Order: sequence, then C-alpha cells, then structure tokens
Amino acid sequence: MADFPVAILSLLISIALLSLSLPTLGSSGLYRSPKFPSRFLGKFSRSNPLGAPLYPYKIRYLDQDLDHFSFSGLPKFRQRYLINTQHWAGPHQQGPIFVYCGNEGDIEWFAANTGFIWEVAPRFRAMIVFPEHRYYGESMPYGSREEAYKNATTLAHLTAEQALADFAVLITDLKRNSSAQASPVVLFGGSYGGMLAAWMRLKYPHIAVGAFASSAPILQFEDVVPPETFYDIVSNDFRRESVSCFNAIRDSWNAIESEVQKANGLSYLTETFRFCRKLESADDLSDWLYSAYSYLAMADYPYPADFLMPMPGNPIKEVCRKIDNSPDGTSLLQRIFEGVSVYYNYTGTVECFDLDDDPHGMNGWDWQACTEMLMPLSFSNISMFPAYDYNYTAEEERCLESFHVKPRPTWITTEFGGHGFKQALKTFGSNIIFSNGLLDPWSGGGVLEDISETIVALVTEKGAHHLDLRPSTSEDPDWLVEQRAAEEKLIKGWLDEYFERKRSVFDM
Repeated sequence: MADFPVAILSLLISIALLSLSLPTLGSSGLYRSPKFPSRFLGKFSRSNPLGAPLYPYKIRYLDQDLDHFSFSGLPKFRQRYLINTQHWAGPHQQGPIFVYCGNEGDIEWFAANTGFIWEVAPRFRAMIVFPEHRYYGESMPYGSREEAYKNATTLAHLTAEQALADFAVLITDLKRNSSAQASPVVLFGGSYGGMLAAWMRLKYPHIAVGAFASSAPILQFEDVVPPETFYDIVSNDFRRESVSCFNAIRDSWNAIESEVQKANGLSYLTETFRFCRKLESADDLSDWLYSAYSYLAMADYPYPADFLMPMPGNPIKEVCRKIDNSPDGTSLLQRIFEGVSVYYNYTGTVECFDLDDDPHGMNGWDWQACTEMLMPLSFSNISMFPAYDYNYTAEEERCLESFHVKPRPTWITTEFGGHGFKQALKTFGSNIIFSNGLLDPWSGGGVLEDISETIVALVTEKGAHHLDLRPSTSEDPDWLVEQRAAEEKLIKGWLDEYFERKRSVFDM
C-alpha cells in the first residue's frame, strides 16, 4: 500500500498499536508509512459534538504578532479566546487563572469537551481562559484560512514555539488589563495541548505556577521511544477484547489487496464501505481504517461519548462484537465495515462517507507534522497492521511534494528536550502533572513514572485519551473519580505553596 500521507492528532492531534505477519506489496509496491493517525472523520460530525455540555463564556480577541521572534513587520492576526470570570475571586484576592492551551482545532470544540476545568474552577474561585491555537478555528493569519494555508511562506509561522509565545503574550496582557499581575496561572492541556502546557511550564516558568498535561506524548520524537509503540498499543487494545477480532482485522489487509487486483475491485470496495465517491486507490481505504482503529483506541471510554464521533461506551468491545458475531456467510470485509461503522456511523444516520472531511479544522496538523512535529511511527510484525519500518526518506519526500518543505526531525528534542529529558526535568522542572491511560496509544510516548516530588505521573490501566479532562458523569468508574481528586489535590498544593510564599515575602 503506497506511502502514507502526513496527517494527524490528534494531537491533535496527535496523540497505539497492532499486529501482523510478513508484508505483502500493495498496488504501488510500497506500504504506507504509519504516521500521526489520519484525521479522516465522518460527515456526520460537521457541527459541535452532540450532547456536549454548554459552558458560559465570552468570546474575545487579541491582536498578536505573527512572528514573535523577529522584527520583520509582518501583519498581526486576531487570536480568539474564550473567557469566564463568573466564579473568579478577582485581582484583590489574587484569584487564580486557569488557562487551557488550545491545540489543533476549533477552541470551542475543546472547551466543550474539557469539563474538568469547568468543574474545579469554581472551587478554586478561578478565571477560565481558552486561547485558540494560531492557524486553527478563527485565529487565522492573513485574514482567512485560504490565505493562511496558501503555501509554505504563509504557513511558516505555524509552530509550537509561536503558539506558546501567543499564550504567554495573551496571559500577560490579560493579567495587566485585569490588574491581576499577582494572580497565579495554572496551565491545562490534553494531547498536543498537554504537550504545549508542559513545554510552556518549562519555557515560561514565570508565567505559570504549574501545568496539568493529560495524554501528552512529549517523548514521541526521534528514537526516544520505539516507533512501533503507538500501533502496538492500538493492536493490544483490540486483542484484549477479542483475539478473533484482532485476527480478522489483521487478515483484512490481504483481503483488500486481493480485491484491488480484480477488474472492478475498487468499485466493489467503494460499495462495500459506502463511500460517496469511488476510491482512487486501496490506500485511501487503508487510511480510513487506520484512522478508525486509532481513534477507537484513543476514545475507548467506559461510557458513551461524542468527543470525536458519537460512540457507545467501551467502543472497541462493540466493534469486536460486530466483527465476531456477524451472520454466517458474511464476508470478511463486510464484517470489517460493520465493525468500523461503530466509529463512523454509530447513530446510523450517515448514508455515505467522505474521505476528506475535517469537521474540527485540524488539517493544519499536516503542516506541523511535516515541519517540526515529526513523530516516527511504524507497524511491527506482532501488530494487527501490515508490518512496516519507519522510513524518514519517504516522509521527507511526501513533505517536499505536499508543502515544498523539509522536516526538521530533531528540532523538537533540541527545543524542548528528548533524550535525557527526565533528568533535565528533575533538575530544572517542577509542578507538572503527566496523566496517561494505558489504553491510549499515545501513552507510549508519555511520561509514565514520577520524575520528582513535584513532577508527577498519574497512570491508569483502563484510562483512554485525556479521559480525566472530560466532563464527569454518573457513569465514571471509581478509579477515574479518584484520579481527578488526586489531580485537584496537586493543583491545590501548587496554589497553596504560591500563596504561602507571597505571604512570607509580605511578612518580611
């Protein structure tokens, strides 16, 4: 199957793994290289997620420099941010400010799905701020998405460093205009947003007293972790539910290849998987399936949710039930379709599927994944995917073809750390929570053990992608309730320490 296009993440991106045997050649003689899972999302989720809680906020804008690190005179752009001061104690009581580091999508989408902040902020009498990441949602340089995404020159300032500088400027400006210079700031983020929160705590320690980074794969760069880790976790999530389901998915890739060799194979696959337009290659179908399996693993929540798509609780269990319990005589590929429909069409309202839907405005990640956010991923021969070794040369060629730009695979580890990152954190860092659920494929690139007394790893066996940041429900298992309580206690400790230091200085 041909070379994998660069995409997601995600984060976000973005942001788990499987099994197979010896590779067989695809229609172009090459396997697609796994990468940040494709952001193919079904047509159904064009709007905000169904059933998402509605939280009160005001929408504001701040004019930001396009390039914070030069004096080139480039035009400014309007950064959107959401703000809620309903429970804020105010500047005179040094009420804290909770800031969510916006990631690769529309900020209102993330605000609707980050219930933890909304639920704990009143107990801390905190202001809530959700700044949007540049080049996503409405925060478009050059006046429009079309102009901002026009070419490599207009996209050049879509980087994590520039986004962090945006957040720093916004927080500083907001505190100044609110006379709240003494109010402590706590950063939050999930997935790529969690990476930004952790990095910002390290890069701008004077801006925030602590950071809560949920499902943040900050080690998923270069060879800090094995490249097969992500898809091995995806695969293991399916295998733990059903070995026969795992085997069916593993066998499906050869079944797809067999169909492609037939005269009307692409037409058959188009009809079987109900695409709105005829498939141009088997690669498009493979991307679509890779995405579904990856997202199912990421969002394998214990209760129904609609963060990415409307899905039942424990969706992988439901996928495998569909695959394993199909009526006698059902073809393998039809069983696979019934299974992935749990992700793409659980509501049963989608008549056909588009391959190019991007309902949450995340495809700027393609650029980020082609420049600095290069996360090597591969398929191992024990996963449920066709075995594939990571190929940087193929990745570079795709990026040159797509954007006329060469990736910088070592830049993130140079800028933020990678090898020896834990020792650096222990020596120079403090007040960071790294939370990960081991069902989440991105947990393999996360921090899974305590670094110090103040840099803490909270790891849950049955947690999925930043599940702890999601709104609480009556169906939350006890371990999740306990995890959130531990996170809240740690945040309280940071703030108590901050106020104690302020009092000590005042009493001197």
